[in-house]
Amino acid sequence: MSTQSVVTAMKVLEAVSDNQPAGLSELSREVDVPKATVLRMLRTLGELGWVSQSDAQSGKWVLTNHAFAVASRGSSGSAIRDAAMGPLNALQLDTTETVHLAVPDRRFMLVLERLDTPHVLRAFLPLGSRLPMHASATGIAFLAAADDSYVDEYLSVPPDAVTPQTVVDPALLRQMIAETRARGFSINEQGLSTGISSIGVAVLGPGQKPAGSISISGPSSRIVPAKFEEYGEAAVGAAREISRALGAYSAKGY
Repeated sequence: MSTQSVVTAMKVLEAVSDNQPAGLSELSREVDVPKATVLRMLRTLGELGWVSQSDAQSGKWVLTNHAFAVASRGSSGSAIRDAAMGPLNALQLDTTETVHLAVPDRRFMLVLERLDTPHVLRAFLPLGSRLPMHASATGIAFLAAADDSYVDEYLSVPPDAVTPQTVVDPALLRQMIAETRARGFSINEQGLSTGISSIGVAVLGPGQKPAGSISISGPSSRIVPAKFEEYGEAAVGAAREISRALGAYSAKGY
């Protein structure tokens, strides 16, 4: 396989990840490659166990468990997950809401772990979901922990709305980031999913650099403004424990 073919195959794989279940025409537009070429790449990736056709939607393609398993074996992801599991379990028991662990993936936050609430009505993000930073509590928290140059680079590309409540104005996003820095945790009211609110806190790694974020998520009918401070403090405490385990020592108190 030529270098260009490898590049195309990886672009197709990423497009499936971003849009699954994804159809051939959709993938062709996404990677700007003819459908015949995309189909050939999909068949090759299928033979290697990375993608498969969806059982639920004929003609659609999805990532396989093999793809997620390989990604999960990444050293940095494993380290942060191992450090996070204890504090996340305690946080979930304390709040009884869904908690997530996410790590950066270019302009997105990748959901690495999820601990579910016992409530029937709950927030749900599949493992491996990629969340736009500006639209998610984990992403806003990560941006708030990053330096200004990182924020400037992120906002140099116009953000897209995910829901009617998604904040996309750069000035308002900078205000949200500043408020998150001052408060210690982010608040996202229905910016990622209609009817869902979340609280997010960044996790720091060596050198006090943001390594990921955690969040508490649930229906906006339960995660009401009166709960923000309580849940924010709980999330800050959990993030501090994870950061310490990762070797971070921050003047911000993480």
